[in-house]
Amino acid sequence: MESLPYLIEYPYGCTEQTLNRFLPAVLVQRTLQRMNVSLEVARQQQIMLNSGRTWRGKYPRHWGQPPQRQTRDLRPLPAGFGMGSSTLAAWIQQHIDEDQKSARGLPGTFNPVFSEQQLNAIIRTGVNKLTEMQLGDGGWGWFSGYGEYSSPHTTAQVVHGLTIATQNDVPILPDVIQRGLQWLQTWQAAQLELLREGDRHRANPDYDGKLPFRMHADNLDAFIAGVLSEHNTGDPAIGEYLMRDRGQMTAYGLALTGLYMHRSQQQQNRDLVIQNLEQFLVRDPANQTAWLQLPEEFGWYWYGSENEAMAIYLQLKLAAAPQDAILPEMVKYLLNNRQGGSRWKSTRDTAMVVEAMAQYIQATGEDSPDMTVEVLIDGQVRKTEKITGENLFGFDGQLVLSGEELTTGQHTIEIRRQGRGPVWFSAWLTTFTKEQQITAAGLEVRVQRNFFRLERDDQQTDVQGGRGQAVKQQTLKYRRVPIEDLEGLPSGTLVEVELVLDSRNDYEYLLLEDRKPSGFEPVDQRSGYVYDSLRAYREFRDDRVCLFLSSLARGQHSISYRLRAETPGTVTALPASIEGMYAPELIGNSTSLRLLTTEAP
Repeated sequence: MESLPYLIEYPYGCTEQTLNRFLPAVLVQRTLQRMNVSLEVARQQQIMLNSGRTWRGKYPRHWGQPPQRQTRDLRPLPAGFGMGSSTLAAWIQQHIDEDQKSARGLPGTFNPVFSEQQLNAIIRTGVNKLTEMQLGDGGWGWFSGYGEYSSPHTTAQVVHGLTIATQNDVPILPDVIQRGLQWLQTWQAAQLELLREGDRHRANPDYDGKLPFRMHADNLDAFIAGVLSEHNTGDPAIGEYLMRDRGQMTAYGLALTGLYMHRSQQQQNRDLVIQNLEQFLVRDPANQTAWLQLPEEFGWYWYGSENEAMAIYLQLKLAAAPQDAILPEMVKYLLNNRQGGSRWKSTRDTAMVVEAMAQYIQATGEDSPDMTVEVLIDGQVRKTEKITGENLFGFDGQLVLSGEELTTGQHTIEIRRQGRGPVWFSAWLTTFTKEQQITAAGLEVRVQRNFFRLERDDQQTDVQGGRGQAVKQQTLKYRRVPIEDLEGLPSGTLVEVELVLDSRNDYEYLLLEDRKPSGFEPVDQRSGYVYDSLRAYREFRDDRVCLFLSSLARGQHSISYRLRAETPGTVTALPASIEGMYAPELIGNSTSLRLLTTEAP
């Protein structure tokens, strides 16, 4: 539940994030409806729960202070806030409308699953955008527009997601999914031809074929075969290659292969794949957790994601053995490894875990707790909550220690339960630093940011005239002069920002962000693909420039853009950063820099 606002409010809009902005919310809402949970009652519980965390115990903090001058009439207030004046009612309704427009929902956790009207609006927006992002050949790329091309992995994600959406009564234009399926079928047929050509090389080492070939099926073949099998389509010949080459796959690919075998009614092969996967399985009896121990060398590729592999493996085990005792141990491990208590590493793995959890709840019926939970800090009871099926979505499950409450030294956190039901919990710590200059950091990927003042250095070159004569032509050129800390820049100065990337391996799907210093505006404000030394999808935002890299080869690369100094003053350019969008542990940042803009002479 708590992961949904993160997915909906995620600030970027690639194809995967557009899909996962609404699909997990649909799954959760349908799960609640199957549990006969009243969405209206749950919404009111959320309002009451968060009233203690709001301005003077009543209104959400982000609304600010209510109007000081109010009319003297008395009337019911919107959203169950009791009685009040017409002025107060208008103020409350205004903020509710603003929250709904920004997909934040009603006061509380701002979760749209409690509002059918709001969720429908989010779904409609997402489906329309995905339809617009579909390319002419029927597939999808990471983004859309000029320069984009279809990706088999992205296309398979979207077709799978839209398939689930239709199963949950979300209206989708029929030809959208059909065109995506046709693209995947064409891609699979081409890969099978490559594999068959590889068989000829395998059978005869002296074979002198000139056609391209592949020697092994891989994780992507398993993913696409599984998506096609959801529609009872695809070439069954791929199954033989998947079983033959499963030793070449990661645990993620094996789990996908197992799901494909299950859907294809090949139980013997499915069980064999599950047996293969058990070599990666680690169980901790003391902590009652279980997880897949994956090698680290593939962590930044989609098929190396631990959480996604766990989600697929959980779905496979639910399909093959829904009563297996290892299932709650896997769920506990996933819940223990949330970041910030509400999400996992990325939008993609968060959405996949939510999908697996929805299937788990439906299969096990783990929806009727009856218990009292106490949280103790250093032996002192700091919070007590009674949790039942009636208040499952309305109890206050958060304890925050801030400022002086968190003293130096060692502390012990203890959680006690009395009654029936599992207790899922996580803990996290946030800190900040007061240092004046933020230093550079990074290991696997690093980013260095350089600022240059551009000075005109026009030259003349000889060009051929209309009669063949040599004609002098003025050319516009600039000389780059490095900018030092607090160096004065007259308003109107043209500045080039150079981002130098140092990558120790080949990576995919990275986000390079440069926080734009206040008072500086980009010269070129058009978003879209750029082809510098790197191919990147560039977005200009109010406070930053975002560069999305679908791949980054090992070595050093650079990419640049231009700003113009406009508003006089002293500002700090916060560090540029680079991170894996689906492997956020892959991260680096540059130093910060103070910039001084003066009045133009």
